[in-house]
Amino acid sequence: MDDVRAALLAGGLGERMGTLTARTCKPLVPYAASCRLVDFSVDNALRSGIPELVLMSLHRERDLIDHLLRSWDGTALKVHFGPHDDLVRDPSFTGPLPERAPELGTADALISNAEHLFAPGARDLLVQHADHVYSYDYGPMLRAHRESGADVTIGVQAIERRYVKLFGMVEVNDDLTVRRLVEKPPDPTSDLIFTAFCLFRVDTLVKVLDELSALGEDGWQHDISRDVLPAMIATGRKVLAHPITGYWADIGTVERYHSGQLGLIDSPEALRAPNTLGGPAPRRIDGNLVAGDLPEGADVRGSVLFPGCVVEPGAVVHRSVVLPGAVVARGVEVLDTVVAADEHLTTSRSGIGELEP
Repeated sequence: MDDVRAALLAGGLGERMGTLTARTCKPLVPYAASCRLVDFSVDNALRSGIPELVLMSLHRERDLIDHLLRSWDGTALKVHFGPHDDLVRDPSFTGPLPERAPELGTADALISNAEHLFAPGARDLLVQHADHVYSYDYGPMLRAHRESGADVTIGVQAIERRYVKLFGMVEVNDDLTVRRLVEKPPDPTSDLIFTAFCLFRVDTLVKVLDELSALGEDGWQHDISRDVLPAMIATGRKVLAHPITGYWADIGTVERYHSGQLGLIDSPEALRAPNTLGGPAPRRIDGNLVAGDLPEGADVRGSVLFPGCVVEPGAVVHRSVVLPGAVVARGVEVLDTVVAADEHLTTSRSGIGELEP
């Protein structure tokens, strides 16, 4: 995949994650007792043999860049930090990053980083998101993309139709060409959703972005799934669907963050999670997913315990996620919730309501 470049979208504020993103950017929220959300997309690019990944971020960039430098720099995958690349690689630089103009959407992020994304050497551009959790080798998708002559190939997955309205709905023909993509439809007509990663032919993508930009700032929504892909379908470009099976999660809310991790307890092998938190690899112990050993003297059931958390003797933790540095004090009951990183919980908590925005 030497002529493929990855573009990692990591600029969202994560406002629907409530207190979990009060002190950190969303891509750095821990997941699966071993890593952070952003690490899944980076690991997928690395395992697929993609040589370079360009980070596109705006919110709390320095923290995210420091994590990627610490955890991924020096691997076979080069992480490029866009306009900040030279600056953050200068050992003498310690100050804040220069401020940049805000972007209106994901398509704007592509345009703002065009110098780096569309530099010579890449025939196709893989667009990823930093808050999607899945383990995947993009090799078969790239082969299908090129063999079909598609202008873009998008990942799709079948889910229960009642949940389709939360995602981008995809309708396909028998040959898997996409005839329609609608973001968050009120009345879904298909059970296929866009997994939000896709492979664009670089030359086609540049032309489509130029066409949309010509509409003026108010003529479009500056979004990949609302503008770029529907425009490609409408103008007769070939948009191909590539079915994705296995674990895939869009971590958009506290509820999905909580339920997605509890779902790993029964089948931890469903997800290849890199270990970037520095603790022991998580294990399934007595119906829990635990990095280390179960705490002695505590009642822990159906929960995920991260490295560095403390559950004191006499505490009760059921169907909950306890993040690094969190402390659940003696006598406290934690039920169906998340204990945030470095939080010292001295009163009982039930449900995720108080964590939501």
